[in-house]
Amino acid sequence: MRDFRARRLLAEAGALLVAAVVAFPLYWMVLSAFKPAGEIQSAEARPWTLAPTLDSFRRVFEQQDFGRYLLNSLLVAGTVVVASAVIAFLAATAVTRFRFRFRTTLLVMFLVAQTVPVEALTIPLFFLMRDLGQLNTLGSLVLPHLAFSLPFAIWMLRGFVKAVPEALEEQAALDGASRARFLWTILFPLVFPGLVATSVFSFISTWNDFLFAKSFLISDTSQSTLPMALLVFFQPEDNDWGGIMAASTVMTIPVLVFFVLVQRRLVSGLGGAVKD
Repeated sequence: MRDFRARRLLAEAGALLVAAVVAFPLYWMVLSAFKPAGEIQSAEARPWTLAPTLDSFRRVFEQQDFGRYLLNSLLVAGTVVVASAVIAFLAATAVTRFRFRFRTTLLVMFLVAQTVPVEALTIPLFFLMRDLGQLNTLGSLVLPHLAFSLPFAIWMLRGFVKAVPEALEEQAALDGASRARFLWTILFPLVFPGLVATSVFSFISTWNDFLFAKSFLISDTSQSTLPMALLVFFQPEDNDWGGIMAASTVMTIPVLVFFVLVQRRLVSGLGGAVKD
């Protein structure tokens, strides 16, 4: 019993240490956002401040079109999350429940798509967006992120769909339910935890995107997103580190709110729902 308690205490201490290491950069970012300019650039780095200030946040919110950048980021991330969830759910159901030619090849292609570096496809995507007339529009951000989110989402949802017994679909058919009704009223709620997990991945990758925004939004600054707003605080002579940390803190808040809203679904399973 003592050995068990000792191992448990050791495991908990290790988990706290890992959590502290992971959370420290976030703490330092928020701390720097509240520090006066003199303390941020001081040679003596201190993990606290005795004179917190909101000057950095004031400079961020006084920045021209900051509200528009925030709205653009929410619009792009929300569109990618909803579209990828719906498309991935339908695609995962198709590749799991139906047998057709090149089904295995299609699944392998989804897996291979995950291994291709995003940077290697930026230039081809630029010419593709140009030919589609999507440069300097939010569509040039939605389409690439949707394409990169779908392979991961389909692979993950495939396991959730496969975990639902086919007998459940047969029973629903015997009760008079159509395939569409079974899809949306029975199967969709059962795989919803998987949809939430893939949505978190899609939201974070889209929300933090800088590469595509910098590459595809060339001249129309009104279509810029929040990561592009950080460039204002980078100056050739002296960077505004307080503004950078404050803007980064503001960018982090929607991600934390989104995660808090869906965290219960992330840890929920399918076992109880299937048994019911």
